[in-house]
Amino acid sequence: MKKRTFLGVLILSIVWITSFSQTVIFEPTGNPADFKVKSCLHSVSYAGLWGQDVLTVDEFLLTAKRLGYDGVILMAKRPHVSPLDYDKEARAKLKKRIADLGLTLVALAGYNDFTAGMEYNPGGAPQAEIQGAYLGMVAELANDLGTKMVRIFTGNKREGVAYDKQYATIVEGITIAAKEAQKYGVTLFVQNHHNIAFNYNDLYAMLKEINLPNVKAGWDPGQLLRAPDSPEEIRQSILKMKPYIVNTISDHGIYKAIDKKDNARIAAYDAFYNALKEIGYQGYLVYEMCGKIEGGGSINNLDAFARRFHTYIRKFR
Repeated sequence: MKKRTFLGVLILSIVWITSFSQTVIFEPTGNPADFKVKSCLHSVSYAGLWGQDVLTVDEFLLTAKRLGYDGVILMAKRPHVSPLDYDKEARAKLKKRIADLGLTLVALAGYNDFTAGMEYNPGGAPQAEIQGAYLGMVAELANDLGTKMVRIFTGNKREGVAYDKQYATIVEGITIAAKEAQKYGVTLFVQNHHNIAFNYNDLYAMLKEINLPNVKAGWDPGQLLRAPDSPEEIRQSILKMKPYIVNTISDHGIYKAIDKKDNARIAAYDAFYNALKEIGYQGYLVYEMCGKIEGGGSINNLDAFARRFHTYIRKFR
């Protein structure tokens, strides 16, 4: 019996280590004892989109390694990893580079907006088809690079267009994208990021309606953390989204809370991660700087924020 018990523990340990190196997707188990997380840095933080300094893909990988991160998410558009710029040879080279650095490619970040242009010409370009095809290209790229996850969005709310029409277009687009991603064994996870179905009840309903095994959630608590009224509401959002959470993403707001000794916001962030533990979340804690940050966009300041997140989450690991 002792040999069998030891062998079982050994096998589970190997599966756990392998899961992180190959981004095997685990859903929360509901058992807090299963809570296992690693750190992940999003390359959008160093993409220059908000006036910050820009790193090349390789410079970003070296930075993530230097800062102690376990994994990375790469932005699937220029100036980082656009499907248009990476042929098979370039994909193989990048995959090897990531492995040689001892990093895990957690996911690629797709950039879509399924409601784009609806307010100008509702009968115009078939955005669901166009963007679904783009996300299919990203899924193929992800598979070639060694990850089985792609982050996606829903769509921004358009004035003058019926909400039901926007919602239906998003559902159509995600369904198209998911079926394309299935060709490569890739799972799409929706980040609720300032767009339709931002609220956890709405996103839950949307994912339930789509009802595809490779459409999940990359839970971003967003406004719940930025203007927290109740840590319990944050906890409830995690409990509600439990069937879908395969990734989670936080931004630099935690440091405003720490610097300003804003105990309410600090409690909100703590509640978020403690709730992930409660549901037995197994995956990555992703950090992104997706906007202007206090102190400016120099590499030194970006590194300082990324380093502080890595330090902050140690208490939850």
